[in-house]
Amino acid sequence: MSATLIELNDAGVRFGSVTALADVNFNLRAGERVALVGSNGSGKTTLLRLLHGHVAHQGTRRVQHASAQAMVFQRPFLLRLSVWHNLMVALWLAGVPRAERAARAAAALARVGLAALRDRPARVLSGGQQQRLALARAWAVRPKVLFLDEPTASLDPGAKHEVEQLIAEFAREGEDQGMALVMSTHNLGQAKRLATRVVYLEGGRLIVDLPTADFFNQTLPDAAASFVKGELAW
Repeated sequence: MSATLIELNDAGVRFGSVTALADVNFNLRAGERVALVGSNGSGKTTLLRLLHGHVAHQGTRRVQHASAQAMVFQRPFLLRLSVWHNLMVALWLAGVPRAERAARAAAALARVGLAALRDRPARVLSGGQQQRLALARAWAVRPKVLFLDEPTASLDPGAKHEVEQLIAEFAREGEDQGMALVMSTHNLGQAKRLATRVVYLEGGRLIVDLPTADFFNQTLPDAAASFVKGELAW
């Protein structure tokens, strides 16, 4: 059994009078690739933020390797700096020794095909290029847990394919080091291709948590079954 990286017990999140998550029990283990699926408002992004430690919560959250996490948002936040300096700042904030930063940044840009754009302002890149930069920034810090929030939702088909390929490669490479990946997505084909485990949320509650093959081949609760039938995207 792989080591547990993050554990939630009876966890919940409220925003004022709104319950975003309730009674969530969840273990994330090293090497797993988890897809969070469900309709808008089901709690996917809130669960990502809770796992990452970005929201106040009820219940308990226990974390190993708390400093070795990275998150890529649907619309990544990029500094008003060059592509290169966006990476260097991220490495500095992650506590990477100064002597290692340039080599890591160069390797990350080469890895995502942005080496030729290192001096370009990050905010003038195309949507797909910005997402690739965000992935490079996350990959460069070598996280134990990589969180992705709808990483291809706003991209055109070509950019979506490129980013998904990068995610798959990062996941495979990270698996040897025990890196876990947690991704929210509306694209069930993407979940089937990238995840080893699928979690279905509805109304802020975790309804189904199964290995990917079981999720797509077993009988599911009615709401989950309807979601799969209505939104199958491959």
